Amino acid sequence: MRRMRRLAGAVVAAAVLGLGIAACGDDDSGGTSGTIIRGTTDQPVAYDPAGAYDLPSYDVIYNVYQNLLTYPPGETKPQPEAAESCEFTDDVTFECTMRDGLKFSDGSPLTAEDVVFSFERNVEIADPNGASSLLANMKSIEAPDDKTVVFNLKEPDATWPAVITTASFAIVPSDTYPADKLQDSAEVIGSGRYQVAEYEPGQQTVLQVNDEYTGDDPPKTDQAIIQYFDKASALKLALEQGDVDIAYRSLSPTDIEDLRGAEGVEVVAGEGAEIRYLVFNLKLQDGTDEQKQAVRQAVAQTIDRQSIVDNVYGGTVKPLYSMIPASLDYSTEAFADAYGEAPDLEGAEQTLADAGVKTPVPLEVWWTPSHYGAASGDEYAEIKRQLDESGLFDVTLKSTEWNQYSTSAFTDKYPQYQLGWFPDYPDPDDYAASFYAPTSFLNIHYDNPEMNKLLAEEKAATDPAVREKAFARIQEIGAEEVPTIPIWEGDQVAGAREGVEGLAETFDPAFIFRFWLLSKES
Repeated sequence: MRRMRRLAGAVVAAAVLGLGIAACGDDDSGGTSGTIIRGTTDQPVAYDPAGAYDLPSYDVIYNVYQNLLTYPPGETKPQPEAAESCEFTDDVTFECTMRDGLKFSDGSPLTAEDVVFSFERNVEIADPNGASSLLANMKSIEAPDDKTVVFNLKEPDATWPAVITTASFAIVPSDTYPADKLQDSAEVIGSGRYQVAEYEPGQQTVLQVNDEYTGDDPPKTDQAIIQYFDKASALKLALEQGDVDIAYRSLSPTDIEDLRGAEGVEVVAGEGAEIRYLVFNLKLQDGTDEQKQAVRQAVAQTIDRQSIVDNVYGGTVKPLYSMIPASLDYSTEAFADAYGEAPDLEGAEQTLADAGVKTPVPLEVWWTPSHYGAASGDEYAEIKRQLDESGLFDVTLKSTEWNQYSTSAFTDKYPQYQLGWFPDYPDPDDYAASFYAPTSFLNIHYDNPEMNKLLAEEKAATDPAVREKAFARIQEIGAEEVPTIPIWEGDQVAGAREGVEGLAETFDPAFIFRFWLLSKES
């Protein structure tokens, strides 16, 4: 997913003082605090699902709205949420029956009509910051009655149950939200466990328990506050001083190491599916197709992932040898199989020579300073060092902030560039079709008929053996043709004050931050 739009925002002193007061209140249970404060450097884009395709927006949307299906903590298969049940009635028809008694936070009933409205407006608005592209296989949606929703698909798609768990497809009220534009983030209405009580961009989001919520697992905490910081160092200090209960995204590797020994603080880690990778725009590369591929292969043979892991990230991430992270089904180590785990400079030199490529090969590599954390600069300085010192490449690094980067990278402006990915849904298809399909958002002009056939097979298949075989070949082709190079994968990591409970339970490959699981001792 093109996520983590991290705009620099100042922390207002008055807001911090207000948070300090809020943090003191306890509920009547005597066992937990009434307020959890999470600090972050991440900034949301929109709390209207139709305008969101970024992790910080999703962190709120999953808590404020419901989807037809969702991933409960630790689960790997979609389970009913607003739906009572969902099933394929044939290869291209997916039908859901709604739960009884669902209400939005304004007290109005949630029916199948609202579901149809939510999906249709998502497609109609097609917001550039949204995820309507994920609905490309939806031919139509209808509600034959108040409790039934029917999706008619263009082609068989076994991943459809996973697709509709995405926060972008949460259910909004049809009698309140406009059909052709986004709802203001401060005025959103959902049927989830919390409601947005206050939103001040760059300062804070305040979530208050939704008394109309009728689903499973009610919140353990009445109020959750997200406090925005402009620097990781300020976030770390706020955690150490007890101004926030949790520091989550994006502490530097050094910050995390320092916090391991800090008094009153613990570092909590859990499984995730975050990856970083290098992208090649095939249209912007010089030479014949054979020479272009040889350059990509030689870069893959030269990059030392373990050095990046050790020297830039202090061992807080792991080397990645496939675009599908190890935490998901069917992942292989295709790049290690093709090129080895360690750099092979002799092999890289031979690859270039065989294709008639003159060395050193000039490479213009772009990266973005803030969007992926403070360590991005060090990561790409290390990649430049490795490639330059091989004598095979001459790298020029260029950078710009995300608001320009996110447009230029996908419109044929950057020949090579940095990207990261968080799951839309925790299925390997999301890490294959998203990058290797000719319709990929990357717009890198990669189109392989065999790859396209395999992507269609895995998407349509319900047999694990069929999917395993398809994904194995998909990863082999990806390593052979190298439109992208996987660099590292990382777990979710946060710093928390002692007494905070439930944080580890919400860290899993679905990347749903479940405020409702959190509590803290008085």
